[in-house]
Parts: sequence; C-alpha cells; structure tokens
Amino acid sequence: MNKELADVDDLLCGIMRYKHGAASPYHFHENCEHFYFIMTGHGEVETPEGVTPVGPGTMVFIPAEEKHRLRASKDALFYFEFQAPNRFKTTILDGTEDDLRWERVDGRVWVQS
Repeated sequence: MNKELADVDDLLCGIMRYKHGAASPYHFHENCEHFYFIMTGHGEVETPEGVTPVGPGTMVFIPAEEKHRLRASKDALFYFEFQAPNRFKTTILDGTEDDLRWERVDGRVWVQS
C-alpha cells in the first residue's frame, strides 16, 4: 500500500519476496518503526544484539533507528512488511543504495533482486 495504490501516504506496506541468499544491506530508518511477518521460507534478522533465525509465523518488530538486516538464509522468503510513518530516511551502513532496489511483480509483490 502506498500513495500510488491506495491514495494513502502515511504508511508503507506490502508483500515482499527475497530470493534464496538475498539480503538487505545493514541499515536503519530514522522516524520509522516497522515489522516483518514471515509467511514462508527461512531466514535471519541481524541486529546489534545478534542474529535471530526467522521462519513461517515469525513476526519481527524493528524500532525506529535500530540497525538491522534481513537475509533469506535457507530458502526464499515470502513475507509482509509494514513501515510507518512513510516519511523516513534510510541510512545504509554496509552496502549501497542499489542493495535496496526492488522490482514490482504483477503490481502486487515486490522482489529483492
């Protein structure tokens, strides 16, 4: 959901997919809390506290300004992500902005390439 799809600009959410081995760069968001709800697949979330395995049914909450990375470690990940408010700045700590590029597939699913 975004301004383009629902005429709402206060939040950003959608169904996302990571190919096996794909990962976000290590980063944080200013002024934005979000969560991941893993529907299928297995991966891991890296934070300053360590690495936590995630799988189907896992919900992960990321507070604003918390450093994190999501990785599809064992197979592809299919998950729902919600971010609010949708007025945030992302700071990449390990990687580049190209590592956060997504492709929209069928107008509904975003794929990390």
